[in-house]
Amino acid sequence: MPDDLLRQASRRLEIMALIGAVLWVLGPLLGHLALRLASPPDPRWSQLQPIEAVHAASIAVSLALFLYLRTGDREPAFVMDLGLVYMVATAFAIGVMMHWGLLPAAPPVIVPTITWIAPVILMFAAIVPAAPWKMFVAGFLAASMDPIGMVVAQAAGLYRFGPLRNALVMHYPNYLLLGVAVIISHVVTQLGRQVTKERELGSYRLGELLGRGGMGEVYRATHRMLARAAAIKLIRPEVLAAGDQQSIQTAVARFRREAEAAARLRSPHTVELYDFGVTQDQTLYFVMELLDGMDLDSLVRKHGPVPEARAIHILRQVCRSLEEAHAAGLVHRDIKPANIHVGRLGLQHDWVKVLDFGLVKSMVGSDREDTLGTATGLTPGTPAYMAPEMALQETVDGRADIYALGCVAYFLLTGQPVFEAATPYQMVAKHLHEQPVPPSTRMRRPLDPAFERLILSCLAKAPADRPASAAELDRGLGGIATEPWGEEQARRWWSALGQLEQPT
Repeated sequence: MPDDLLRQASRRLEIMALIGAVLWVLGPLLGHLALRLASPPDPRWSQLQPIEAVHAASIAVSLALFLYLRTGDREPAFVMDLGLVYMVATAFAIGVMMHWGLLPAAPPVIVPTITWIAPVILMFAAIVPAAPWKMFVAGFLAASMDPIGMVVAQAAGLYRFGPLRNALVMHYPNYLLLGVAVIISHVVTQLGRQVTKERELGSYRLGELLGRGGMGEVYRATHRMLARAAAIKLIRPEVLAAGDQQSIQTAVARFRREAEAAARLRSPHTVELYDFGVTQDQTLYFVMELLDGMDLDSLVRKHGPVPEARAIHILRQVCRSLEEAHAAGLVHRDIKPANIHVGRLGLQHDWVKVLDFGLVKSMVGSDREDTLGTATGLTPGTPAYMAPEMALQETVDGRADIYALGCVAYFLLTGQPVFEAATPYQMVAKHLHEQPVPPSTRMRRPLDPAFERLILSCLAKAPADRPASAAELDRGLGGIATEPWGEEQARRWWSALGQLEQPT
């Protein structure tokens, strides 16, 4: 089964273990309460019974499993096997508990019975994906715990049922329901295989879900021949247009054109596009390099604003990516912290990659040509990082990306966006009409005046008042005298963090 589905099952098992611990606590407590209400003179309602040692052990096992799954990233396949072991242990506790009582005057009447073990087996079959043969073996052991519980109780002199065949006759319905559990397990595993097959895109096989965005989903993927890890972004047809076939076809055509343009970008600071295509159900997909680290939005929100020197180090790398794109006649139009990734590339740390170059706007060609986003009724850009000319739907060039990069610089230094607003419309209005507060007034440390002036020039309302190009902005950033930030400082920062974030 796909790894992400197994991880979801692991989380469900974690919840089941916690619920199991709670039920093993409530069961004895409610039993004592019921005895107190039903038979007030009976002193046993306030006394601990020997069987409650089984309850205590079951509580300990359930909490141990919960904490084990909660405190680490466990191998999903091993967790599924562990879930089956937990099922058998739970069945054993139920089997002993159900037949642990006062010795009857005569052997009881043997009546075929379905006990709590049967629903436990069915629940685990539905929640813990396992090969049908594994479910059969574990389920058979679990179903046998009722007869075993009777044998244990009889050996302890606390129960009497006669010959062993009586124990088997009494609990054969549990074995019948085991057959249902095996069928459920077969259905679950077949669905997993179907998901795996449907996730195969060309030469790539999809793995776990890495994230979702406004236009689609991103999955970890592996090339079936080269075993090369990659990331695949899917854009579903329902995102493109609600039932409008003509709009979908237009969007697909523009997607192809824009993807071909983005695939020509070779800057080491632009995420590499390996492949792109359209599936039979009109799902668009990009195959990109899998990155090791985190985006700038996560960096600032988790670890706070970055030092001035590090901000310059990051921004200059973004400029080099944009410089090539603008020279090729492409405007990104959605530069924001979430679309700028920082992490490790080989032995290099704090290496920047600009993402989502697949939905760019060409500065060349007919004015009627637009991006995939606008072709499907989606407004390009993000309000908190949107240049005024974009909000006014005027003609844009690379200086719209310069404005957005100024917003990113502001966020990196202050941990706050340039403007705060309750709604996207109010945010756009502020970008159109309000002057930004200088970042130094929001910082708790001094800021080089030349750096502040450069950021505010990027945030000028008129494109003509901004740096003319990404190359000019890069030169301006390079002229600011700051403490050095290079590979040694970046390596120490990532080492202090402990490890790089999970690849995204």
